[in-house]
Amino acid sequence: MDTTTNKRLLSLDFFRGLTMFLLVGESTRLYNYWTEIAPENSLIFHLGEQFHHHAWNGLRFWDLIQPFFMFIVGVAMVFSVSKRTKYPAKRKKITTHIVKRCIILFFFGVILHCGYKQALVWELWNVLTQLSVTILIAYLIIELPIKIQLLISIGLIILTELLYRFSGIEGFDQPFVKGENFGSFMDMVLMGKINSGGWVAINCIPTAAHTIWGVLAGKVLQSDKIPGQKIKTLVLFGIAALILGYFLDFSGFTPIIKRICTSSFVLASGGWCLVALALCYWLIDIKGWKKFVWIFSIVGMNSIFIYMFCETAGHQWLNGFVEIFTGGFLQFLGAGESIQKLLTAFSTLAIEWYLCYWLFTRKIFFKI
Repeated sequence: MDTTTNKRLLSLDFFRGLTMFLLVGESTRLYNYWTEIAPENSLIFHLGEQFHHHAWNGLRFWDLIQPFFMFIVGVAMVFSVSKRTKYPAKRKKITTHIVKRCIILFFFGVILHCGYKQALVWELWNVLTQLSVTILIAYLIIELPIKIQLLISIGLIILTELLYRFSGIEGFDQPFVKGENFGSFMDMVLMGKINSGGWVAINCIPTAAHTIWGVLAGKVLQSDKIPGQKIKTLVLFGIAALILGYFLDFSGFTPIIKRICTSSFVLASGGWCLVALALCYWLIDIKGWKKFVWIFSIVGMNSIFIYMFCETAGHQWLNGFVEIFTGGFLQFLGAGESIQKLLTAFSTLAIEWYLCYWLFTRKIFFKI
């Protein structure tokens, strides 16, 4: 039974919650400890590697988390905005709210980097800073015809591809070389520095496609089509994006590089977003597999709060505080350092999940 027209879209709650839960796990250093203790080249080690960004050319599972996040925001935007735009007089109020939200997200992204560096810095590489731009772009075109929105998203990808290939800026004219590409040049313009890991601030331009595609997917789910047609639409477009993205990479024309969000990366990751949403929708909203959805959905209901908490108090204080007890107790029992680290990470993850549960049971939701 299709529940998208008369009930909350539980598949979206699950998808968002699972994505946030995985991000919380990263803040506990769980994935780092996983690969540290696993025997090198073992299956467990290679599985653990999937929870780390690829060094450059390639695509791992963890490279999909930010696209998932941006895509989900687009899907949710459709349902949120459509509820409010039933009253035309509220349109201006909605626009003001969206602009304020983007400003706050941008600010949060900047101050997180100050926290990382323990100093006042001007860095624009955080996902929240990127998201503040993609949300605004997606919202400004949300009422345009679907074909026009799709063309705009493709245009943003092509524009970025052209800038990387043909900018001709001396020292930054190698489109797919770390630190020597157009994105790095723009970082020098915007921040006066280049990221050592190869990340660039203008990733927000091509990845705006992820949020726009989320909006389009939301419109599909909100439509009067039967569930089977909705799933078919999402899967077909998802497979098409996957084929094109991987073809560009395998052919050598444009490599998949998450750190500079090449066109092949945006297409491939966007395809996975569409397929993942279709799978969640089919399993949860159509087939009714809802028993354990709440475990993850409650994390997504306070997504920005738990992300900010994990990246500040969690990463800089809670991890170490929990280790006082888990590490001390396990050391007393004679457990090795690796076991101590893993249990500390799992314990911290459990505490942060419980914080989301505590907020949920008291109907406390932090929104911006």
